[in-house]
Amino acid sequence: MQGLVLRTTGSWYRVMAADGTVTDCRLRGNYRLRGNKQTNPVAVGDSVEYAVQDDGTGVIADVCERRNYIVRKATKLSKQTHVIAANIDLLCIVASLGLPRTSTGFIDRLLVTAEAYHIPAMVLFNKCDLYDDELWQIHHDVAAIYQSAGYEVAAVSALTGYGIDELRHVLAGGTVLFTGHSGVGKSALLNAISPDLHLRVGEISDWSLKGKHTTTFAEIFPLPLGGTGTSYLIDTPGIKEFGMVDFGRDELSHFFPEMRAVLHGCRFANCTHTHEPDCAVKQAVADGTIHEERYHNYLNILESIEE
Repeated sequence: MQGLVLRTTGSWYRVMAADGTVTDCRLRGNYRLRGNKQTNPVAVGDSVEYAVQDDGTGVIADVCERRNYIVRKATKLSKQTHVIAANIDLLCIVASLGLPRTSTGFIDRLLVTAEAYHIPAMVLFNKCDLYDDELWQIHHDVAAIYQSAGYEVAAVSALTGYGIDELRHVLAGGTVLFTGHSGVGKSALLNAISPDLHLRVGEISDWSLKGKHTTTFAEIFPLPLGGTGTSYLIDTPGIKEFGMVDFGRDELSHFFPEMRAVLHGCRFANCTHTHEPDCAVKQAVADGTIHEERYHNYLNILESIEE
């Protein structure tokens, strides 16, 4: 049988068949011995081949080829990688300008990874119910950075429902991965989109002003949204840092759309856009075509690749 992996918890995988039947499965014993550098050979969103046993549980025999996936370093010093989810139609980066505050550097690392794996992405700024005039201005300034780079940006409030109807329309009919720091309201947003979910939501730590982990594993929720068939929304544990993998210094600028548009103007084909003369990217930054903050985040990521 073939099915969709809805949830992974330790050595168990919840798999849904085409008829909606859900089976708890284990991975065939020798599958992990194939030289896989990933900590999780099976991820939510994977399509798998499995067989149901006499006791009602299943055994996964193979993972079908992935259309795409989002991957990060398993830990800061590890050479292994962790696949967050596979076969994604849209990456929704849930951010907050209040508590906890999401940096543009964190957003850009996620966007670069999405570009590298050919996954469309958008930025959702949650908790806009907390905005005063100053925060609304900051929101418009930050939103302009990403809109000028070609990304869709939205302000939403899981608490009041602001922007949720429009968001349902964007999400309808696709497999959508929600990711971001703990405490930005990923689970709360899913509850607002589909109130029947009743996902547990967290709170902000008084001493660190950061979110506490409430979601402990990634899970897909099949939902009827907008009358265009089933949508598959993926809730994920909060990410403190996003460790990037498999990036070369010479290709990083290709994953910034606004840089990619001007690369042909650089004198050198292997230009790093740092010190070289006649660099079209640096000229675009000077002209304001490329936002200075995006360029600054590019340099930080470039430095981390060097290290």
